[in-house]
Amino acid sequence: MLKNKIVEGIDEFGAPDEKYYAFDWDDNIVSMPTKIILKDEEGDEVGMSTEDFATYREEVGKEPFEFDGHTIVGFANDPFKWFSVKGDKQFIVDSITAKPGPAWADFVEAINNGSIFSIVTARGHTPSVLKESCYNYIVSNTNGIDSDELVKNLEKYRDLADEENVSKREMIREYLDLCRFYPVTYGEGSATNPEQGKINALKEFVEYVKAMSQHIQKKAFLKNKINNYFVPKIGFSDDDLKNVDVVKKHFEQDPENIIKTYSTAGGIKKEY
Repeated sequence: MLKNKIVEGIDEFGAPDEKYYAFDWDDNIVSMPTKIILKDEEGDEVGMSTEDFATYREEVGKEPFEFDGHTIVGFANDPFKWFSVKGDKQFIVDSITAKPGPAWADFVEAINNGSIFSIVTARGHTPSVLKESCYNYIVSNTNGIDSDELVKNLEKYRDLADEENVSKREMIREYLDLCRFYPVTYGEGSATNPEQGKINALKEFVEYVKAMSQHIQKKAFLKNKINNYFVPKIGFSDDDLKNVDVVKKHFEQDPENIIKTYSTAGGIKKEY
């Protein structure tokens, strides 16, 4: 079985490419219609998009400010309810119609190459819900995702690892079981300040990648697919500059850091 082993991009010669990905979800992979619920000076609820919230979140509850014709004075009761398990079903529906974000092309590249990726989001949905949405994207061949290309690359890995063939859908399921899904406010954590949760998730993902990369490189070395062992790299992208800055400052202190950070603020991807 493929479970508990790693899959990553395989080049035309059958060697792993050692590229891994970590994605924020909202306004990075896709732009979702889910709203954070705020309260104006008259006590009415006002919905705010995740893109706008990335700009205003440091102001909410501190001083009143103008937004969309309202004077915002704070959060409504249960402001993140649709970003929690209460919104699990709607998340799957909304993800189907969500517009591609600035990191969508990288997300497509990761999937089509059969590379391991993680979703690191401030949302608090059940992790399996995030995985199911990714599965739907794959089997529907959404916006450039090519399930046949993915399976072709997964078959290269299976050949490298001497794994038996399984059905296409089972192979896709097993691939997603190897990817990691971190809704950092699931169960606990602050949706208003998710930075530490994202750092914790990325620390776990780094250790996972290092351990499993060593495993696959050993397989490739024994089959003469590579001549030397090399260090894997993880690209992390997020549209919230505060998240990107905190992550960069935390991991760059490690002399063995393997994370490269990218900002997608304003819809434009830049190395940060």
